Amino acid sequence: MRCRLKGLVGGIDEAGRGPLAGPVVSSCVIWNGLPESKCGVADSKLLTEKQREELFPWITDHAYRVGIGIATSEEIDVLNILNASLLSMERAVHYAGVIPDLLLVDGNRKPKNLPDCKTVVKGDRKCFYIACASVVAKVVRDRIMDAYHFLYPSYNFRQNKGYPTKAHKMLIGDQGISPIHRKTFRGVKEHLAQE
Repeated sequence: MRCRLKGLVGGIDEAGRGPLAGPVVSSCVIWNGLPESKCGVADSKLLTEKQREELFPWITDHAYRVGIGIATSEEIDVLNILNASLLSMERAVHYAGVIPDLLLVDGNRKPKNLPDCKTVVKGDRKCFYIACASVVAKVVRDRIMDAYHFLYPSYNFRQNKGYPTKAHKMLIGDQGISPIHRKTFRGVKEHLAQE
């Protein structure tokens, strides 16, 4: 991975833009220089769940600061998924508790209210800082969806994490929607129109 920078550098990424249910979660992971070993950090989508769970404590223990930002399904419906994702990124930086010298954001859009941001397209695959944020955001969101599974077990959120699998869509068709479903998303709003 490229991106060898000096000073406090934060990577920002989100998890959960595509699901039909649950929040979008962003992470800001700030490093004061690169660690001697990168411990196999990679884009969360290229790692197994077990690998992500093993990397999570290594990242949170070794990083200078870690912040998590969440935008709820209600906020997603009001703001749209892009703006809710950017809002969750701003919240992640806020909860990290420090503004780094440089923030590297995955993708091609940066939050308006964050200073010294640089976007990196496919940054979760190119940049260690963003890859760390990718792992943390994915693990946190998966844990949130596991918790929702106990509140709404009939939707099998532990397995589908809210993503639009065929089985998840069939459950929506059979049972209607839960309070955490995104009412403006295709696959959910069609069911609402039929009620």
